[in-house]
Amino acid sequence: MFNELQELLDQLLWKTQLKKAGRLQAFLIQALRIAYGTIQDLKSGMPSLRSMSLVYTTLLSIVPLLAVSFSVLKGFGAHNALEPMLIGLLEPLGEKGVQISQQIIAFVDNMKVGVLGSIGLLLLIFTVLSLVKKIENAFNATWNIPVTRNIIQRFSNYLSVILIGPLLLFTSAGLTASFNSSTVVDKISSMEPFGTIFVFLGEGMPYLLTAISFTLIYLLIPNTRVKFKSALYGAVWATILWKMSGALFTMFIVNSTNYTAIYSSFAILIIFMIWIYMSWLIILTGASISYYYQNPDRISNKSKIIRLSSRLREKLALTIMQLIAHSFHHNKPSWTIQTLSQNSGISEQALMILMPALLSSNLITTTGKNNDHFLPSQSLEKITLEMIINAARNAEESPNLRPDDVDSAQPVNDTVSRVDNAIAEAIKGKTLKDLI
Repeated sequence: MFNELQELLDQLLWKTQLKKAGRLQAFLIQALRIAYGTIQDLKSGMPSLRSMSLVYTTLLSIVPLLAVSFSVLKGFGAHNALEPMLIGLLEPLGEKGVQISQQIIAFVDNMKVGVLGSIGLLLLIFTVLSLVKKIENAFNATWNIPVTRNIIQRFSNYLSVILIGPLLLFTSAGLTASFNSSTVVDKISSMEPFGTIFVFLGEGMPYLLTAISFTLIYLLIPNTRVKFKSALYGAVWATILWKMSGALFTMFIVNSTNYTAIYSSFAILIIFMIWIYMSWLIILTGASISYYYQNPDRISNKSKIIRLSSRLREKLALTIMQLIAHSFHHNKPSWTIQTLSQNSGISEQALMILMPALLSSNLITTTGKNNDHFLPSQSLEKITLEMIINAARNAEESPNLRPDDVDSAQPVNDTVSRVDNAIAEAIKGKTLKDLI
């Protein structure tokens, strides 16, 4: 029975041609494929581990982050808007959310940014930047991006988010308040059907603002070009999950008297940590949905295979270097991890095993606005095939355990040496230019 259902699901998901299906059928099948890929990611446990890691980092960085935001908002006389915003984020926690918000704001008030001194201010900014860097790493892992932004881009981008983010929140809150208190809006609301429309708009505004926030997060944080439609698709599903989990969590809080009795004052902290974990898990799930919407060819089971044999590593390394060198030599567009994956038929996860090895061996380098394009790092005549093969064979090799560290008999060592010498002799004098 189970095998029959599995076969039926495979038939529906992978053997149906979307181009020949109707628009509604194609939309539903694509949604099922994206859901399948996202669930497979969640089953792997990696999003959960990253969310748990971000819980720890968030707890360490939330007060410094809010202190910087508080300082920026204070310059515009809008620092009082920080507490309502925090209460809104912790709304599913009910009364405990209000208590936590008040305690965090009290910590922020006690942190006088102006009297920290230069070293203290640098440590404060460093803590905040570390949080944003860890968030970017989690998103990059979701998008299977092997390279991060360089330190200059990282500092400028992160600082822009930290400083401009509070201003956007203040502007949004100001526009909402102006809209709600406008006499023109009041007069229009008294007339039907405009009154009903404004009621629906008021009810839907939190969902809209949440979806916009998630869309901006999915667009800006990954170190790659995310299409707006993909970010919006993931943001809509993340918003639905966020609101549903918020309602469920509120029910959990109402029935959490046993936790309060057992953990006493620690219950608030535990509940707060659980909510942060759920929030990050939902955000990373939305990022995974965005990724699969933009890269539907990465959903199938074939794309999940990331184990590479020695022969496959060597052939794949030579293929990657040949493609990069050919485009560079003939002045064609450079390759990205996505285009290399599409051309080779190998998943991005598998390519991520080799790309760091080629980068660390100084065979390729990154370029482009987001450092997501690859070029040869030196002249093609200087890159030998032996260097490429060695990089592929040494990929993921730990410095703490190398072949020479294996205690083996001399005949075994001699055999390994003969194999290495035979490979070196077979490609002696051959360079990357010979491949193009």
